This record gives sequence, structure tokens and C-alpha cells, in this order.
Amino acid sequence: MMATLGIFVSLIGKESFTGFSRFTLGSITLSDGMGLIPVAMGMFGIAEVLTNIESMAKQEVFKTDLHHLLPTWKDWLASRWAIIRGTLVGFFLGILPGAGVVVTTFFAYWLEKRLSKHPEKFGTGVIEGVASPETANNASTAGSMIPLLALGVPANPTMAMLLGAFIIQGIQPGPFFITQHPNLFWGTIASMYLGNIMLVILNLPLIGIWVRILKIPYSLLFPLIILFCLIGVYSLNNNVYEILIMILFGFLGYILRKMEYPLAPFLLAMVLGPMMETSFRQSMAIGQGNPAIFFQRTFSTVLLISVFIVLLISFLLSLKRRSR
Repeated sequence: MMATLGIFVSLIGKESFTGFSRFTLGSITLSDGMGLIPVAMGMFGIAEVLTNIESMAKQEVFKTDLHHLLPTWKDWLASRWAIIRGTLVGFFLGILPGAGVVVTTFFAYWLEKRLSKHPEKFGTGVIEGVASPETANNASTAGSMIPLLALGVPANPTMAMLLGAFIIQGIQPGPFFITQHPNLFWGTIASMYLGNIMLVILNLPLIGIWVRILKIPYSLLFPLIILFCLIGVYSLNNNVYEILIMILFGFLGYILRKMEYPLAPFLLAMVLGPMMETSFRQSMAIGQGNPAIFFQRTFSTVLLISVFIVLLISFLLSLKRRSR
């Protein structure tokens, strides 16, 4: 349901083939489509603030001495499979265009919670719930570099900015990037290792500063969060209506959270919806309206059959749970 809602929101605006306006209600702002940043900041920023304000009892930061910051052997053993799964999920989802770090992290957390023997402990700081999304977060960055460097196709906005930086310098990522610019390619790979080492060196001594931020009273912290969200959205296009969109989706996200609907599928569907529609329309145009074109190639046929099998298994498992 959330994915369907995300696809619907992604289709608001001008249709890519004919230029026909859909669901815009005569609004010039909506004719360009729903911006991803106002929607995301509303559903994950404003909605989070509203949720916390509702349950804003007197909360104290857990007081402890900041020592033994590295994981113990018990932590490593408890999170070893979570790290492996998070790495695989982050890497392969990072390759997909539009997935992004947010969706990858949420999906890794959801998967770990589904596979856990004690899902009720998730949300209390259990080590698996921390290790899997954080590992997926790091792995998705490496995965998103593959389509950029090998094909010249950016998988997310960050990679798109990096692609622009390459082009400004007269470098075209693609199949010949490794042979034509080997020093730059291997330098980029090495920078990832050096960057992670520097993050560990810098972050561990600065943990005390991050903990002190948590001691800021909520009455000051929440207005600041909302203020930064308003400034960030308005600074994109200097459009007041995008602020209204953010607030609207903030309340929508708050209601969906109360009803325990996951927000990550919504965001993923909103990002991938326009790409899916464009590819579908192109394929139907090439096939002259015949849907059999999707089964003419072996690779496409195998993918569609695999998706059908996954959906069928999920449906049968849900029926089995209901019967229990």
C-alpha cells in the first residue's frame, strides 16, 4: 500500500511523453512534480518531531562513562550475521538507481528485524539493529560507485554531483574510464579506505560532543529542527509552496506512523516511479502496445518470473500466518 501511494505521488505533474498535466489541481508548483526533498523532510523530519512531541515525557540522557567504545567479542559474535546481511543488502541496493542511502538503511533494518529471533528488542539499542543498517549505509556508497564508474550512470543525487565534477574536469565515466584514467580510478578506491580510517580516528574522540547535543532541552531542539527544515526546503527553489508540501507530508507521515505503516517503501517507490513509468512507456511504444515485448528477452522473462514467485511465496506465507 505504501509503495502504491509512493508511485501515485511520483506521477503528479507533467507526463513525460505527452506533457499532459496530472493531479496538479492547476498548480504551477505541482506541474513540475512533487519534489523528493520536501516530501522526504516532511515524512522523516517533521513527522519524527511530531511523534516525539506527542510522547514528550521528561527524558534524560543515559549517564555513563565514555570508555570501551570498541565492540566487545560478544558484540562481534551477536552482530556477525547482521554485518554480513547489511553489507550484501547495502551493496546490491546501492547499485540500483534511485535507491539511495535512506532506503538502503531502512530496508536493512527491516530485514534484520524480520529475521531476528527477538524482534521485540529492536528499537532498544540491540546491537543487530545498529550493525546492519550502519553496515548497509557504508556498503551502499561503494555499490553506487559501480554504475557511475563502469557505465557513467549515477545511482543517486550524490553520484550525480560526482558525475558533474568529472565532466567539468573533462573526464567521462564509462566503460573506458579504468583504462583511460587508471590513476583516478584507483585513487578513488583508495580514498574510500582512507576516508573510513579517518572517520574512525575523528569520531571516537568526538563522541563526548555528540552526547552533549542530546542534552539540549526538547523545547529548544524541536523548534530548531523545524526551522532548519523550513530553511532547507525554501532554499532549494525559493518557493513557499514547497514548504506547504513539506508540512502536509509531515502530518501525513505522522498519521502513517501512528497507524504503523512503513515509510521507506513510500520513499523508494516515489524515487523509482518516474523511471519505471518512462521505461514502461518506451517499451510499450517499441512493442506497439503489445505487452509480450517484456517476455521476448530471456533476462527479462527470468526477472518477471522471479518477481511473480516472490509475490506468490509472500502471499502464501501471509495466508499461513493468518490460519495460525
